[in-house]
Amino acid sequence: MGSGNDAWMERARHEVPPRRLEKQLAIASASCTVFGREGYTRASVDALAAAAGVSTRTLYNHFPGGKAELFRTVVSWTSGEVRDAQLARMQALLDPERPPHPDDLERDLVALTRAFVGLIADYPAHFALVRHIHAEADHVPPEVLQAWKDAGPAPIGRALADVMAGLAAAGLIDVHGDAAMASAHFMTLTSHLIVQLSHYGVLPLSKEETNRLITGGVAAFLRAYRAG
Repeated sequence: MGSGNDAWMERARHEVPPRRLEKQLAIASASCTVFGREGYTRASVDALAAAAGVSTRTLYNHFPGGKAELFRTVVSWTSGEVRDAQLARMQALLDPERPPHPDDLERDLVALTRAFVGLIADYPAHFALVRHIHAEADHVPPEVLQAWKDAGPAPIGRALADVMAGLAAAGLIDVHGDAAMASAHFMTLTSHLIVQLSHYGVLPLSKEETNRLITGGVAAFLRAYRAG
């Protein structure tokens, strides 16, 4: 696992003894690979323990909730990493406090989409997990699904809605009274489409096709939402 999700890590350092935390991180890191390959349903506790080089008893000692607790931990961690990366890129490219010049709006929306799409290659383990979450939604415990949404999609949705509201306040777009809907439409027309067509990065699209989908998606969004 990477070193992101600093808030989670800081809390863990205060609540968990160092040696125990080190073991938990090792188990979670190895489990991320297994869950990404096998999915939630097919990954067995025995396989997860074996990948981490521990006994099943040790795994349950650190994660009493077993596979569900371990999956929730891994998903929350990786979602936090990707969330932090998305927020940083959003802040750098489309800060609501510093709206772009009208002539630069399309360019900046394209740049933001490219930055979001680039996360697929930067965090392959996370997107493998998300692919399995969507494929196995009826088998993944509801609390795990909620933990994933709370860690990643929900805060990103709120942040992007703030961006859209800022663009609307600057007179660049018209969100028709619903900035959250505008942000959802933006993501659907741009990065979500590429995520789906590439099967969460399993079958990467060509650079040319990716560029065509990004520019076309942004253009479609602006046809619907550009002010005036």
